[in-house]
Amino acid sequence: MKLSFIVGTGRCGSTLLHEILAKHEEVSFFSNFEDQHGKLGFLGKWSGKFYRNNHLALTRAGKKRFAPTEAYRLITRNVSPIYVRPYRDLTGRDLTPWMKEHFYNFFTESYKKYDKPVFIHKYTGWSRIGFFSKIFPDAKFIHIIRDGRAVANSWLQMNWWGGYEGVNNWLWGPLSEVHSQEWENSNYSYETLAGISWKILMDSYEKASEVLDQDRYLIIKYEDFLAEPVEEMKKILNFTGLEWTSDFENQFNKFNIRKSRERAFEQDLNEQQLDKLESCLSDMLIKYNYK
Repeated sequence: MKLSFIVGTGRCGSTLLHEILAKHEEVSFFSNFEDQHGKLGFLGKWSGKFYRNNHLALTRAGKKRFAPTEAYRLITRNVSPIYVRPYRDLTGRDLTPWMKEHFYNFFTESYKKYDKPVFIHKYTGWSRIGFFSKIFPDAKFIHIIRDGRAVANSWLQMNWWGGYEGVNNWLWGPLSEVHSQEWENSNYSYETLAGISWKILMDSYEKASEVLDQDRYLIIKYEDFLAEPVEEMKKILNFTGLEWTSDFENQFNKFNIRKSRERAFEQDLNEQQLDKLESCLSDMLIKYNYK
């Protein structure tokens, strides 16, 4: 089974790349339709065909019933809720023999059902790389990275982020002593807490990816994709064993890839808020070559 995961912190551009890649005629994926309609899930076999039909109303914006999804409900129903909202990163140590078997069987049965050469699945949040690489030792991971200021700014606008209720009620578990002190020193700034969220998740990817060989882990910076979408997409296709075909090119050209929100944090945050966020993220921004 040729299986590749598209992963990232969330609000990092992974959805756009996932939706573009799912347009390839040799790719299969879990669809929104399967995720939302358990009893009619057998129709997911044709999700790829429906999704690639640009004239079908059910694939259009606001009606993407056959678009690719992170499949949280689908996997919870068929395997386990552990995948959905863990308060820490998942590793191979979290796998029971039962769980490993059921995850493996569910993905492989879906792969056979869809009958395409490559299966692509996207998820965001914790890396879960140690978890899935233990189940699928040949799987590949495409990590989409975006400027932490843009990610944190976007989280501040999301109703699911949870940071506004404090760290006892959010998705990322208790803060370390260092992060607790950092948040306290910022006078409990929400901008700082959003920045800490990004750092926590990025640390999980860095640590977990150490178990992967170079040919199983690809980093794509979202900003590079916006600047050179064709070249970056060709990197992804080559990494997953796919080719840039004329059919895919026609599908690719239908996407409106815009750079207008690339640095929206400079307008969405005031000077003091941006200073706090950049103070929180400075070392990691430098590490990933962000100005």
